[in-house]
Amino acid sequence: MAPGSTATTSLTVRNDSDIVEAYSLEVVGDCAPWATVEPPRVSLYPGTSETVTIRLNPPRSPETRPGDIPLGVRVLPAEHPESVRVPETTVHVEEFRELHTELAPRRRRGWLRGRYRLAVRNLGNAPAQVGFTPGQAGEELRFAFSPAKPKLEPGETAEVRLRVRTGKPVWFGSPVVWPFTVDTAESTESAESAEQEEARRDETAVRPPLNVEFVQIPIFPKWLLAVLAALLALLLAWFTLVRPAVRSAAKEAATKEVQARPNPGGAQDSESPGTGSGGEKGNPSGGDKGAQPGASPGATPGAGGDGTSAGGGQQSSATIDLKTSGGTSNAGTYKVPEDHAFGITDIVVANFQGDEGVLTITFGGRKITTIALETFRNQDYHWVTPIKITENDTVTVNVTCAKPGTPATGRRAQECHEVFNVSGVLSPVKQ
Repeated sequence: MAPGSTATTSLTVRNDSDIVEAYSLEVVGDCAPWATVEPPRVSLYPGTSETVTIRLNPPRSPETRPGDIPLGVRVLPAEHPESVRVPETTVHVEEFRELHTELAPRRRRGWLRGRYRLAVRNLGNAPAQVGFTPGQAGEELRFAFSPAKPKLEPGETAEVRLRVRTGKPVWFGSPVVWPFTVDTAESTESAESAEQEEARRDETAVRPPLNVEFVQIPIFPKWLLAVLAALLALLLAWFTLVRPAVRSAAKEAATKEVQARPNPGGAQDSESPGTGSGGEKGNPSGGDKGAQPGASPGATPGAGGDGTSAGGGQQSSATIDLKTSGGTSNAGTYKVPEDHAFGITDIVVANFQGDEGVLTITFGGRKITTIALETFRNQDYHWVTPIKITENDTVTVNVTCAKPGTPATGRRAQECHEVFNVSGVLSPVKQ
């Protein structure tokens, strides 16, 4: 009989004693869990008999093993229990095959490959060799099962790894969905009759295959293409529009700056090209390279002789080299000579050590500017209209040294050191 079905057989009980006897009937042996007797108790007069029904209902379970199983019915008399009898027979249980397969996940995403897990359980009552058959509409996918053909005992579960791989990557665009199926086939190593083989094939054929999907995502997503396009557009805009405009504006600004400076002749309505100590021009006194009369020890007038203004003035400059101890203040001056006026057009301040403190510039009685030393290394100012200082007035540079800096030697200086250059046109005063 097949597990999961119901079968019956009969047993006749006869009372050969001379008294009325009651008999209890009970199934014993391996069939007892799934066999019953109906009715389980009979009472008989002497010389009479009764037939009872034995109902067999083996469950469709891996625990129900196939083969010939002994069936015994114990007949126990109530008045004479020593006369108990156990008639026996055998029940043939057939093999059945049932396989349960689960696959996770049913949808996997990847660039070239995807990994899945199959859980296969043998719900039949006989050992089974399991195989897997993938199905796909085309030939774009490759499949690999590990292990490829597991052998399962009744009730045993095995985990199988499935690897799916595509032949070509998707570089750009939308994801590509590859649907496929996985069919589970089973067979036993024992010889099968033609009817059993055909029945197994029919059972396998009606088992629906597992539907699975592999979603192949592109190597470069859509947003990356948009970013690359935007960057390319920015680069093109920079090289074709912005960069030429910046160059043109810078060139125009430089041209205006050069044109706004005074000529070497020293005209008072133009900017002076006076520089530091290397660009000094014109001695205010008219040619002596010594110290300028009226200048402080820190002030050195420029050498003259290479240019005069149209009104009789000369292009001139003076340098004030000022050293100040830390935590103190010091001042350096340049005094305008008698019978002259100094029209200042340019000043340059050098803080080459990177000192910290405050520097104040005063022309005569007018304070021009106050600068924090730590905010600059070189600073210059220019005026189109000269700032005139009369005779005996001074150009004063006052430095308050908070902290000496570190020059190019790499050692911190002991005192602050600033160099101030003032240039313009020194003109005689008409009497």
